Amino acid sequence: MRILIVGAGATGGAFGTRLIEAGRDVTFLVRPARAALLRRDGLRFTDPSGTRTLRVGVRTADELAAAPEAFDLVVITVKAPALEAAIADVAPAVGDGTVVLPVLNGMAHVDRLEQAFGSRVLGGLAMIVATLDDGAVVQMNDWSAITIGDGAPAVAEALDVPGIRLTVEDDIVGAMWAKWAFIAASGIDCCLFRSAAGPVIRAGGEPQVRALIAETEGVAAAAGHPVPAASHERTVGTLVDADSTMTSSLYRDLVAGLPHEAEQILGDLAVRARELGVATPLLDLTLVQVRADALQRAGS
Repeated sequence: MRILIVGAGATGGAFGTRLIEAGRDVTFLVRPARAALLRRDGLRFTDPSGTRTLRVGVRTADELAAAPEAFDLVVITVKAPALEAAIADVAPAVGDGTVVLPVLNGMAHVDRLEQAFGSRVLGGLAMIVATLDDGAVVQMNDWSAITIGDGAPAVAEALDVPGIRLTVEDDIVGAMWAKWAFIAASGIDCCLFRSAAGPVIRAGGEPQVRALIAETEGVAAAAGHPVPAASHERTVGTLVDADSTMTSSLYRDLVAGLPHEAEQILGDLAVRARELGVATPLLDLTLVQVRADALQRAGS
């Protein structure tokens, strides 16, 4: 199976490394500057086991447009603000038999991708803690997982490699809602209190943290996708841990002044909460803070 990974950032670079190391045929679709860097230096990847550098295949959008070729699997790993550009860039790689697998956060991207690629889109999600450090991909712990919808056995076989915990889920929409509830809760926690999870608890914030978890999971339940008990317990275990150093990717992007997914993770959830009649005061307060921060950075 020929695999095109759209983006070679933290998520795409980490999963791409695992696939390449397992012998899969992987190409990265990246911006020209990133392509030049990868061609010159290779893809540097660090995880708890060590650091290695891989020679990788890369294409730019202009190169793909000039010489279109259909891939068997297109994995979209960019952040939500880059989705529209990614859809346009990847179009020459999508043929009749292509499966398009997005692993973006939230749910808003699904309708947009189905508009562009129809039934080729396969629901999916990723769970990984990784970042970019001076162009290198750094996976911060051993947790690296992809969940996909059923009905695509060839895709499941291609992604079932060492270093990736693969799950095939018959209720992929429910699984995506469960992840959304978790990343929204962690985003509220870190962005509202401007802190990693542990210090919030040590400062006496456990009641508020449990309340914000109830808010995000309440929206999921009202939408018809209640969060499973095991997922709830993992969320509580992560956010109500006085020793936790966890920070959400949304918070890390926010404090670094980088493009972030606040509207896709928090804003869209707030809209759906209003439509469903679910009160989310802590979510709403966090959105005010995040949006005010954006206005200040823009000089407005």
